[in-house]
Amino acid sequence: MSKEEKSKRDEYLKSIVSNLPDSPGCYQYLNDSGVIIYVGKAKNLKRRVSSYFNKEQQTLKTRLLVSKIADIRYIVVNSETDALLLENNLIKQHKPRYNVLLKDDKTYPSICITKEYFPKVFKTRKINKEYGRYFGPYTNSGALHALLQLTKELFPLRTCNLNITPEGVRNGKYRPCLEYQIKNCCAPCIGKISREDYCKYIDEITAILKGDIKILQEKLISEMKEKAAILDFESAAEIKKRYELIENFRTRSEVVSATLNNIDVFNIESDEKSAFINFLHITNGCINQAFTIEYQKRLDEMDSDLISMGIIELRERFNSQAKEIILPFPIEPPIEGITVTIPQKGEKARLLALSKLNVKQYRADRMKQEDKLNPEQKNTRLMKEIQDMLQLDKLPMKIECFDNSNIQGSDAVAACVVFRKLKPSKKEYRKFNIKTVVGPDDYASMREVVGRRYRRCIEENEELPDLIIADGGKGQMEAIRSVIEDELGLDIKIAGLVKDGKHRTTELIIGKEGETVGLKQNSTLFRLMTQIQDEVHRFAITFHHNKRSKRQTASELDSIKGIGEKSKQQLLQHFKSVKRIKQASTEEIAEIVGKAKAELLQNALKKTK
Repeated sequence: MSKEEKSKRDEYLKSIVSNLPDSPGCYQYLNDSGVIIYVGKAKNLKRRVSSYFNKEQQTLKTRLLVSKIADIRYIVVNSETDALLLENNLIKQHKPRYNVLLKDDKTYPSICITKEYFPKVFKTRKINKEYGRYFGPYTNSGALHALLQLTKELFPLRTCNLNITPEGVRNGKYRPCLEYQIKNCCAPCIGKISREDYCKYIDEITAILKGDIKILQEKLISEMKEKAAILDFESAAEIKKRYELIENFRTRSEVVSATLNNIDVFNIESDEKSAFINFLHITNGCINQAFTIEYQKRLDEMDSDLISMGIIELRERFNSQAKEIILPFPIEPPIEGITVTIPQKGEKARLLALSKLNVKQYRADRMKQEDKLNPEQKNTRLMKEIQDMLQLDKLPMKIECFDNSNIQGSDAVAACVVFRKLKPSKKEYRKFNIKTVVGPDDYASMREVVGRRYRRCIEENEELPDLIIADGGKGQMEAIRSVIEDELGLDIKIAGLVKDGKHRTTELIIGKEGETVGLKQNSTLFRLMTQIQDEVHRFAITFHHNKRSKRQTASELDSIKGIGEKSKQQLLQHFKSVKRIKQASTEEIAEIVGKAKAELLQNALKKTK
C-alpha cells in the first residue's frame, strides 16, 4: 500500500470513528477484500473503537490488526448484555481471523418449559422447539440460578424424568419420590395436584420469565421484613442480595430469541433527497447479518416503492432465502412465496424497533460526514428547519437578538447581536446606553432600543433582519412587536427564548399568543438557539460591566479641562491616589506632566476643595 493510499484509508476510517454513536453495540472490522477479520462488543462504540487507533495504547497485536482494517461496520443495540450476546453469535457465524477461537460450541443458557402433560422447568443450552418453550438466553448466570431457585420455592414443580400420562396417574402406575417427602414437589404423579392447578403454576412462571417478577419481589420484601423484625439481619441481608439479583435479571434479549428463525427485518428512514434502508437477517434466533444502504431520490418516490427495491437488492446481496419478512408498514410482496409481517408487539416488534434504531443512526452518521465536508449545506438545512418551524416567508439569512442588562436600573444598557447564515457577524454587533427609561423597566428599555435600532436602519437604508429573537418570554416579545409592527409598520417575524430557573434555554415561542415550539435537547437547532442566547447575554453583560467599572473608577481629574487621559494615568500611576496628588507640591507634579499642567491642576483642585 502506497503512502497516498494509506493516507486515504486512514482519513476514511477516521471519519467513520469520529461519527460513531456513544451507544452500546457490536463493531466489525473488514479487510480490503470485504472479509470480517474482527468482531467486538462495546458499552460505548465511539470510545471503544477510538481506542484501537490511539497509538500510545496500541500493542503489537493491535497495530497488526489496525494495519489490516479497510472498513468498519457496526450494529447499535439497547444494552451491554445484548452487545455481548450479539458478539458471541457473530463470532460463531463469521469466525474472524483475529478473534479468540471458541473452544466449544456452547451458547448462553436458556430456560425451558417442556410441552409434557405435567411440564418441567429447567436450565439448558440446547434448543429444540419441538420439546418445549424457551426463554433467554441469559448472560447473568448468577441471577438465572437465583431465579430458578426462587421459582422452585414458590412453585413445587416436578424435576423427575418420568413420562407422566393421565392414564398412569389414574391407574396408580407411579410412586412419589424423595422430593415429595421433603416437600419440594407437589407430586402430580400420584394425583396430589390436578393438571389444571399445576398449569396455573406454569402460567405464573411463564409470566415471570416474560418480565413480570412482581410476585417474587413481593415475597422477598415480605421475608426481608420478617427477618429484620426478629433482628436476624444476616438472613435479611442474604434475602436482599437475592432481591437485587432478581431486580437486575435480564428476561429479554432483542438480538437473540429461541423462537425466531430464518426471518428478514427491514426498516426505512427517508427525507426529501435520500432514503436509508436497514436489513437484519435472523437465523436460529440470532442476528447474523446487518447492513444499511442509501438510495438517492430522483422523483417523489414513495417509501413503499423504495423498501421494495431494498428488499430485492439486499436479499440478493446476502443470498437470503427467508420466507418471512418483517416490515414497518404493509406492501405488496416484491417476491413470490414470502410472508409480510407488520408486528405491533412482542419479539418481532422489538426487532423492528432495533432495525429502526440502526437506520436512524446510520442516517445521522452520514449527515455528520456531509456536514463536515460541506458546512454551508448544514447551515442551509438548519435555516430551512427554522423557516418551516416558524413559518417564515424565506430562509432566515439574517437573525438579530436583543438583551438588556442592569443592576436595579443603574448603568442600564442593551445589546444586539447579528447572525448571518447562522454565524456571528461581530462587526454588526451594536451596544446601547438606555437614555429615556428610569429604573429597572426591561420592557420599556427594549422598546427604546428596538425603536432606535430600526429607525436608524430605515433612515440609512440598511438591510433589515429576517428574524428577531428576544432573550425573554412573551413580555419582551410584545415590547418588540409593538415597535416593529405598530410604530414602524414592519413585517418581521419575532420569536422569544424562554429560560428555566437555571437560565437555560428550554423552549421557543412565536406569535401573539405565545405558541410554544419544542426544542429537542442536544439537537442542532437547540444548540444554535443556546449559542445565540449565550452570545447576546455575554455581549450585554460585558458592556454593562465595562460601563459600571468606568463609572466606579472615575475621579476628580476627569472633570479638569486640559488634563487628558494620558496625563491622568501618569499622575495616578506615580502618586497612587487623588488625595496624594492634592498633597503634592507644584514642582512634584510638574516633574510628571510639566509646569503648565501642574499649575492648571493645582488651581482646579483648590477650587474643588
